[in-house]
Amino acid sequence: MKWSLAQYVREFKQEVSKITWPTRSDAMRGTITVIIMSIVLALFLFVVNSFFAATIEYILEKF
Repeated sequence: MKWSLAQYVREFKQEVSKITWPTRSDAMRGTITVIIMSIVLALFLFVVNSFFAATIEYILEKF
């Protein structure tokens, strides 16, 4: 099978035209969801890390 740049570009354009792009509001909703979930996860990891750090510090002080 012979590879042709022109054929590749034509097929690429055909495939891109089949994509259903999200609306602006869908994209904004998705972006806000990702930002909020990232903040929630960061806070959760901070709490868990602080708990383990305090626990280890307590154990090391006792022994």
